[in-house]
Amino acid sequence: MNSQRGGFFLGMIVGLLIGLALALGVALYITKVPLPFIDKVPQRTAEQDAAEAEKNKNWDPNSPLYGKNPAKPHPVQVEAPAASEAASGVAPAAVETPVAPAVPVAPVASAASSAKEIKEAKAAAKAASAAASAARNPAAILSGEPVSTNPASDSLSYQVQAGAYGSQAEAETQRAKLAMMGLEPRIQEREVNGRTMYRVRIGPFAQREQADEVRVKLQAAGVESALVRVQK
Repeated sequence: MNSQRGGFFLGMIVGLLIGLALALGVALYITKVPLPFIDKVPQRTAEQDAAEAEKNKNWDPNSPLYGKNPAKPHPVQVEAPAASEAASGVAPAAVETPVAPAVPVAPVASAASSAKEIKEAKAAAKAASAAASAARNPAAILSGEPVSTNPASDSLSYQVQAGAYGSQAEAETQRAKLAMMGLEPRIQEREVNGRTMYRVRIGPFAQREQADEVRVKLQAAGVESALVRVQK
């Protein structure tokens, strides 16, 4: 009876020792043998962590918008106020930079074109004076030739110029704008001092009153115009 009890305890102790040995062996195997999933992930060093932190510190969310040659905006440096101003507690006055007023863009019109129009007006006035003197000629009256009571209107016609441009495309744009107003503009090409000018004109009109009505309509629409007298 005592021998059986002693054999049972001995077997239990031996079993415990064997179990402990197996557990120790399994623990050593796990710690020494590389695991297939853990060892596939590379271990990061302290230098890599520091470089990643510096990169995240200087990260710019707009960097993809700069393209291959980024032109990043420079930080604006704000000048600190003087020590005397800081001590007094008075904020420095803001310096205002005067902005030059915008110069209105006038239609392209050369001085030579204006001189040409003045010359045409003088020639028309001279022709009107000659016609008036012929009307007062007694020989013409005695010969029975018809005498005009309004020689200036017989020898002149009137046009309204709504712009002179150095580009045909600009002249076509102005012509289309005037056509939408119900007018019938024409583009006249003229060589002035070796440069081709495209003049947008409306007319001719036999009476000056008709041309003045067109000018009033253009002025109401905000279009600048000029009256041109042309000899027939």
